[in-house]
Order: sequence, then C-alpha cells, then structure tokens
Amino acid sequence: MGVSGLCLQLDVGNTSAKWRLVNGNEVSDRGDYRPNDESSQQRLLGCSESLDHIWISSVIAPASEIRLSRLLESQWGVTPWFARSQVCTGSLVNSYSDPSRMGVDRWLAMVGGRERTKSKVCVIDAGSALTVDIVGATGRHEGGYIIPGVALMERALLLDTDRVRFNEDIGHALTPGTSTAQAVRHGIALAQAGAVSLALNQAGSEPIALLFCGGAGEALMQLVDRGGEMVPDLVFEGLEIMAGLR
Repeated sequence: MGVSGLCLQLDVGNTSAKWRLVNGNEVSDRGDYRPNDESSQQRLLGCSESLDHIWISSVIAPASEIRLSRLLESQWGVTPWFARSQVCTGSLVNSYSDPSRMGVDRWLAMVGGRERTKSKVCVIDAGSALTVDIVGATGRHEGGYIIPGVALMERALLLDTDRVRFNEDIGHALTPGTSTAQAVRHGIALAQAGAVSLALNQAGSEPIALLFCGGAGEALMQLVDRGGEMVPDLVFEGLEIMAGLR
C-alpha cells in the first residue's frame, strides 16, 4: 500500500520511538527518537524540509502525546494523526469489550498481519514487553498474552535478589546454564520461547502462520524454531492500512 505524498510515521513506545519517512512505496529514511536525547531529536526534525502527513502509533501518556504533537507541528505545520485501537479495522475484529484498552501497537501489528495473510495468524511482538496475539481466519481476535520482555525479566530478577549477580556478556540459549550468567540468560530465553510455544499449543490444531516483530523478534523466532517470518515494520504496515481506511 503506497502513501500519497511525503509521510513521517512514528511507532512510539514507553522509552523511545522508531520513525520512518515514506514517499509512495519507498522508505527514504528511518531512525530512532528519544525525548531526552538532543541528537536524536535533531535527527528526527531534520529528516525532511516539508511533510504532507504525520501518522503516529503511540502507547505513551496523553500529556506526552501532546508534547510530541506540538514538537512535530511546530516543525512542519502538519497536525499529527494518532491511530487508536478500534472495534474493527477492515476485516479484523477486536475481542476487547473496550477496544480503547488495547495497546494500539498490538492492534496495528494485527492489522498488518491480517493484510499479509487471511489464514489464522499469530502475531508475536518481542519488545519491552512480549505480546502474543491470535487472529482467526475469519479475522476475529481470539485473544492474546502480555509478558515481560527480556530486559524486564532480567531487571526484575536482579532487583529482587542479592546474590544473582554477574558481569559476563552471555547470549540467550535454551541449554541449561552452568554459571549464574548462563542460568539467568538461558532461563529468560526458556521463559520467552516457552511462553510462545505454550500460546501456540493453546491456539489449537488448525495451521497457523507466525509473524514476528520487535527488537528481539529475530532471536525469539530462532529460539521457538517453529518457522514463521520476521517483519520488522509490521506496526508501520498496520498504521498505513488504518490511515488509508479513514
């Protein structure tokens, strides 16, 4: 789906934002933005002299959204459009009794996933939180899971224990650990991959497509080892679809 004109798209998380600049079917620039980082702010504000659209997926507080909106509007004179979770978007139907309670990043990832396949699909977003959402072949959201992500799991473990400490730079694997560092990192990997595997078991025996996104998505896809596709821009894809349906 192409964009008419020059469009800045942002996927705003709790601590930072990903952005990309799109013209038609081409992504001409992309980067990361952190509110308290002057260099990343200047990089964002200098990405283009003019814009036709600004589209935003945001999970931050309303006051922070207002500050971001004012920053962008003062730079380009364009009022940003914020996507919101809906009762339905196209053929995708929300399972929440109050759709506004669903994080819009989850919703947009499912919108993007639904566009990619009309079969049953599991959308796995491995970021600060690990979210796993199941969408049936009819387009109805069958439910999902929100689980602490890799960094949150490790931080919680280190904050609440005195003797679990290590300095080694250990990767994530599923083999039993033979040091504290390995036991922690491999245990977290086991928890993440195990959660996805159990969620897929709960989804039933019907064939299901797997779509991964998020910063840890590629590594998690390898750990789960059930196939699937890594789609880094899945939230952006959903954002474009929803904007096009307005």
